[in-house]
Amino acid sequence: MHQSSPQPLTAHEETRSAWNTNAAFWDERMGEGNDFVNVLIWPAVQRLLDIQPGARVLDIACGNGLTARRLADLGATVVASDFAETMIDHARQRSAGYSARITYQVLDATDEAALTALGGKPFDAALCSMALFDMAEIDPLFRALAQLLRPGGSFVFSLMHPCFNNPFTTHSAETSNGKGGSTTRYAVKVYGYMTAATAHGTALRNQPQPHIYFHRALSTLLESGFCAGFVVDGLEERAFPPSDDPAANQPLSWSSAYSEIPPVMVVRMRLS
Repeated sequence: MHQSSPQPLTAHEETRSAWNTNAAFWDERMGEGNDFVNVLIWPAVQRLLDIQPGARVLDIACGNGLTARRLADLGATVVASDFAETMIDHARQRSAGYSARITYQVLDATDEAALTALGGKPFDAALCSMALFDMAEIDPLFRALAQLLRPGGSFVFSLMHPCFNNPFTTHSAETSNGKGGSTTRYAVKVYGYMTAATAHGTALRNQPQPHIYFHRALSTLLESGFCAGFVVDGLEERAFPPSDDPAANQPLSWSSAYSEIPPVMVVRMRLS
């Protein structure tokens, strides 16, 4: 009897499987934040969100809950969601003291109906930190947020800078000798940007399973928000400062050597 071969996973299904597989490794290595979070991402997120005590915030693709806990520490009441069940398990384990401030849900950010089921305009703000490039679709999320945010509500998202830190870039270092001695210049070479594309990669060195990056040009990313009724009213491009110690990093990794090139962008969009 002929047995049919199992159908291959869609890109979305493969992404969910990868993050469930990587959840324990990610939680152990990321903990409550690494240099990218603490130096580049969170300071800008905190400025752009401007959380006031009592605010209701939706934390989308929350991972192990590190941003949800930071939001709660600022006085927010948080609904935090992720499509990877194992990630939510780790988030709950780390958030034992936050039950009055954080509600965790397994929720797919590409499922517009599941998002809008959270209710009509209950949130003052929404956050999606370093996850839009993990989503096979982003239009459903923007459409849902237009229904979930109160009038004037803001959506802040951080992401790998699509111009300088995408799957189609490489780091380089060139050394030259001149009158002042030896000089090393660090650069990023870009060989893909305009065309939306996917590529496998790892967010943390030695993670168990590579996952898919969904690259979109900046204009494509923002257009999803514009079509849902959002406008941009805040944007920060974030690079490690010159004072950052490159010796603490792997060769050619993001560090003070690239202080003129931002690996991260943080954007605030607001309902128009």
